[in-house]
Amino acid sequence: MSAHQVSVVEALPPARMPSAEMIADSLASEIALIEELVSIMQRQRASVAVNDLQAVDDTVYATHRVLGTLAESRRRRRSLSSMLGEREDLPLESLDHVLGDRMTESLRAVRSALHEAARTLSREVAINRHVLRSALASGDSYLRTLAGAPATATYSPVLESGSVARGSAVLNRRA
Repeated sequence: MSAHQVSVVEALPPARMPSAEMIADSLASEIALIEELVSIMQRQRASVAVNDLQAVDDTVYATHRVLGTLAESRRRRRSLSSMLGEREDLPLESLDHVLGDRMTESLRAVRSALHEAARTLSREVAINRHVLRSALASGDSYLRTLAGAPATATYSPVLESGSVARGSAVLNRRA
């Protein structure tokens, strides 16, 4: 029998290690897309305010388009994280540690701007959610008034005694 030699195989480093500028460019692309989403949210609110349903529909389409592009941008960031030898979902806060001396002030600034843009978008989405719910509720109420229909009925279980239950009720889904 011949002796088997054990050899150690080392992973090859990526052909090109991403620079801080490459990462900053990726984050800047995400910022631009998030800012575009903020603009769309504002247009959507303005459209709801003037009852322009076509413009609201246009903003929904624009949102889907930008979200698709944003997903591509995030895939690019995950790819750069992998090229750094890190996990794909590398938290942005870890860049200082991962890049070490290669971390730049401009990358820190872009990272901070991305966080701020995300917070702004989150606020805009919350406002739009509230505005759209209110618009739907007032539209429903308006249509009911025009049609002379009664208010929306709610579920009120009738007890065995024939009276209507008030407060909380437990539903038995197995019965």
